[in-house]
Amino acid sequence: MVVDVIIPTYKPGSEFAELLKLLQVQTISVHKIIVMNTEEACWDRLVYENKEMQQFHNLEVHHLSQNEFDHGGTRHKGMLYSQAEVCICMTQDAVPVDEYLIEKLIAPLEDKQVAVSYARQLPKADAGPLEQFSRSFNYPDASKRKTAADIEAMGIKAFFCSDVCAAYNRETYMALGGFIRHTIFNEDMIFASGALKAGYHVYYAADAKVLHSHEYGFMQQLRRNFDLGVSQAEHPEVFAGISSEKEGKRMILTACRHFIEIGKPFEIIHLVWQSGAKYIGYFLGKHYQKLPELLVRKITMNQAYWR
Repeated sequence: MVVDVIIPTYKPGSEFAELLKLLQVQTISVHKIIVMNTEEACWDRLVYENKEMQQFHNLEVHHLSQNEFDHGGTRHKGMLYSQAEVCICMTQDAVPVDEYLIEKLIAPLEDKQVAVSYARQLPKADAGPLEQFSRSFNYPDASKRKTAADIEAMGIKAFFCSDVCAAYNRETYMALGGFIRHTIFNEDMIFASGALKAGYHVYYAADAKVLHSHEYGFMQQLRRNFDLGVSQAEHPEVFAGISSEKEGKRMILTACRHFIEIGKPFEIIHLVWQSGAKYIGYFLGKHYQKLPELLVRKITMNQAYWR
C-alpha cells in the first residue's frame, strides 16, 4: 500500500521533530508527510533549529492562518493533497513507540470493510498515575473490530476513534464524504459513526502504539471538555440518545478501585478534581447556546471556530 501521513501543526517543537525522524525509519515507507502548518514563522524556526529536517525529502508543507484552521476542514484538505491508498492522520505530539507503527496500523485496512483503524496511546514517561490509568482505560492491550451491531451494547465507545493516530482507507473516506468540514472537535468520531452506519467497520489496533498523554490543569480540562460538549450538541445525528456520562461514571468507579488496589487512595482526590472539570466543561458545552457569547469565547480552546 502507498501511505501518506497528514499532520496539522501549530508551533511544533522537539516532539514533532522526533516524530518526523521516527516516520523515516518505519518498516513500511511513508510516501509523503503532508504538514498542515498554522503560522509559517513557527515552522521556519523549527527547521532552522533542526537542520536534519532539511534532509527529509518526503515533507510537503502547506501553511495556513489561525483563522483558516479547522479540525475537520484542515485534515480534509490534507487528504485532498494525497493520492495514496491509505492516509494516516496524526497529531504533532504523538511519537511512534517503534518502527512497526505504520505496519501494524494499516494491516487491518487490508480488509476493505474496515474504513479506519486507530492506534493505542501509551502514557509518556512523565505521566502521572491518573493519566496512566486514563490511557489504559481508553486504550487497552487487546485489539477490537467494531461494527454497527456494537452500538447498542458499547454506546459512544462503538465509534470512539482518535486522529492522534488513525489510518483511513482513502477510497472509502472519499466515498463517505470525508471529515465534516467545520467542527470544533470530534471529526474522527463523527466520521467513524457515519462509517459504522454505512456498514463499514472501525478497528482498534492495539499493537500499533504511540506515546501520547497530557497533564491538563483544571481550566485546560474544562475548556477541552467544553469543546467536546459543543461538538456533541451540534451533531445530534451522531450523539443524540448515546450518553457520554455513563462511560464517564464507569471510568471514575474503575479508577477508584484501581487506586485503592495499588495503594494510592489519595489519587482519588485528583480524580474527583479532574472529573469535576470535565463534567462542568462538558455540561456548559452541551448547553452553549444558552450562554452569553462572551463566556463561550472565554471558555473555548478554539477561538477561531467562533469567528
